[in-house]
Amino acid sequence: MGAADTEPPSRRSYAPPPPKPTVVLRLRTFGFIGHLGQVATMTAGTLRALFKRPFELREFIHQLDSLGVASVGIVVVTSVFIGMVMSVQFAFGLQKFGGMEYTGRVVGLSFSRELAPTLTAVIVGGRIGAGMAAELGSMAVTEQLDAVRALGADPLKKLVLPRLLASIIVMPVLAAMALVLGFGGAMLITDLEFNIPADFFLRSALGTVGMKDFLSGMFKTPFFGAIIALVGCHFGMTTRGGTAGVGDSTTRTVVVISISILIADFFLTKVAILIWPAF
Repeated sequence: MGAADTEPPSRRSYAPPPPKPTVVLRLRTFGFIGHLGQVATMTAGTLRALFKRPFELREFIHQLDSLGVASVGIVVVTSVFIGMVMSVQFAFGLQKFGGMEYTGRVVGLSFSRELAPTLTAVIVGGRIGAGMAAELGSMAVTEQLDAVRALGADPLKKLVLPRLLASIIVMPVLAAMALVLGFGGAMLITDLEFNIPADFFLRSALGTVGMKDFLSGMFKTPFFGAIIALVGCHFGMTTRGGTAGVGDSTTRTVVVISISILIADFFLTKVAILIWPAF
């Protein structure tokens, strides 16, 4: 008889049974509700801080540069190539039905109403949100946030508010830039690949895309900017567990921002259609 068979049952090691799916679902649901409550509380506190003096102007300008100017490069590259890809796909699809001349109209509508604001928010939001979570998370684990409170300052006013306002302001600008660059890339590739003259492509798009289409897309961008800033600041300021916790907060921030933007995009699109009907 082996030693393992003679070992008392109380000294044997047993692997704990895996949690039931219903338990996991319940815990994650409660955790999600808890995060929503914390974000709502932080939002209310930040809005109250908006009316308190002094305003952190230097930090606000720094965030405009960090969130906006530093994101121009990624907007240029992604928007141009997304415009080229979408133009090629639409041109091939419409060619089957003998309607390739409508490529400019389809690309113009899709970019102005949906692709420019949403894809810009998802792509740039990952960069911006991850940066906020990493920066504030590092401050949280090194107790710098506690030091700010000990000095009598409000972290929401000093740290969150400038990021929130800067994110709300830069997102419409970046989305408008993505719209112009994406449309330019689409116009270029259709001229080179499908022999559709650039002037015809431009006239076709401008004859279809109106101000209401532009406004329905830009209408979403301030909300996307607010989502990015609030989620990034929330996960950053609630970081625990040292450097590993900072990495975990950064990862969760990118995932939650992407999902939140896509969910919000559906509801904002419904509202935009009511305000600016497509037809």
